Amino acid sequence: MTVSAAMGKEPADARAPGDEKPGDEKPGDEKPGGGTPGAESTWDVTPGRRTADSRTAGDVRSGEEATGERPATGERPAAGRPAGDLLDALPGWGAATTPVGVFRLVPVVLERDLARIGRWMNDPAVAAFWNLAGPDDVTAGHLRPQLDGDGRSVPCLGVLDGTPMSYWEIYRADLDPLARHYPARPHDTGIHLLVGGVANRGRGVGTTLLRAVADLILDHRPRCGRVVAEPDLRNTPSVSAFLGAGFRFGAEIDLPDKRAALMVRDRAYRELL
Repeated sequence: MTVSAAMGKEPADARAPGDEKPGDEKPGDEKPGGGTPGAESTWDVTPGRRTADSRTAGDVRSGEEATGERPATGERPAAGRPAGDLLDALPGWGAATTPVGVFRLVPVVLERDLARIGRWMNDPAVAAFWNLAGPDDVTAGHLRPQLDGDGRSVPCLGVLDGTPMSYWEIYRADLDPLARHYPARPHDTGIHLLVGGVANRGRGVGTTLLRAVADLILDHRPRCGRVVAEPDLRNTPSVSAFLGAGFRFGAEIDLPDKRAALMVRDRAYRELL
């Protein structure tokens, strides 16, 4: 299914550093030198720990999406707590084997990845939802607060069979400003996504990877009962991608710069959806 360039990224002023806009096959058309238009060049990534038994079904425990419940209060890391621990050591989650290839989340290194992510952000289909078009320092201004923060949001490249082809933000939704707009639960974990090249759009790749990433979160974050996202309601390819990946529609929510669809993948329904 087609996924728009931006899937579920929340507006910068509405979210703590590290929110994203999910979309399934998000535009982010890129032409690598000498390759297929929209395809990324292969990138050498040192493999991290692989999950022994990767799965392809994201799971979430259902919960009422009724408004009026108090949002969770922000949690601060305890003294001496390593950065990134708020997301249970995401860099060590390893790879997932999916129907479209071996996929892993690789935390962003600004010096290495800025130009690539900046190109994706300047794709008109991505820029329409992410609002980060412009010179690289615009993208850097979005990435640095996450990279320098306490680990509640981790920006990552999505690497498929050794090729960087998408950008992800995995974040603690319960510690994010998003929690003011829905009845957040402790350890709710959010996803923002864009697919960078046209070669990976419109073929269901985004849907497949959303399911795989939701599974990675639920496999490695045992305290997380729900994976959530808030794509723009106008971004119908993104909403469709989440539905295809086992998320359910929870509610329409008003955020500072968009009306969003609250999408939820429940741990309790993981094997059913």
